[in-house]
Amino acid sequence: MLNKLRYRFAVFMQGRYGTDQLSRFLSTIVIVLILLEMVSNRFLAFPGVLKFVQIAGIVNVVLLFIIYFRTFSRNIPRRYAENQKFLSLKNRLLFFLHGERRNARQRIEYHIYKCPHCSQKIRIPRGKGRIMVRCPKCGTEFMKQS
Repeated sequence: MLNKLRYRFAVFMQGRYGTDQLSRFLSTIVIVLILLEMVSNRFLAFPGVLKFVQIAGIVNVVLLFIIYFRTFSRNIPRRYAENQKFLSLKNRLLFFLHGERRNARQRIEYHIYKCPHCSQKIRIPRGKGRIMVRCPKCGTEFMKQS
């Protein structure tokens, strides 16, 4: 019986997109909103919180519709393009956050200046006094305090 049901579902899903990273991300948002909704319903019964619960319920329904629509869609190239766009935005955000963390760590040991000619970022060690800096990209020399 269970194998027959599994087989029918597999036949139904043939030619459909299924789940991907975007669908999993949206599912996580739905779960978080449901948990917030439950906590705020139980412990925080203020008028503003009740409005949040109503809005969260509507957002959950819309997100669930989007998730199921994407999962059962037969337009695979379009769903794939949506997922690639999501991954691109996610990677850009992660790269930015990682770069900011790295820059914050480097600012402890280095000064970071921009070349006045070509705007190339140049890293100079701290505590060396006034030094002449040469841009590795364009060769411009300028004086900076380290």
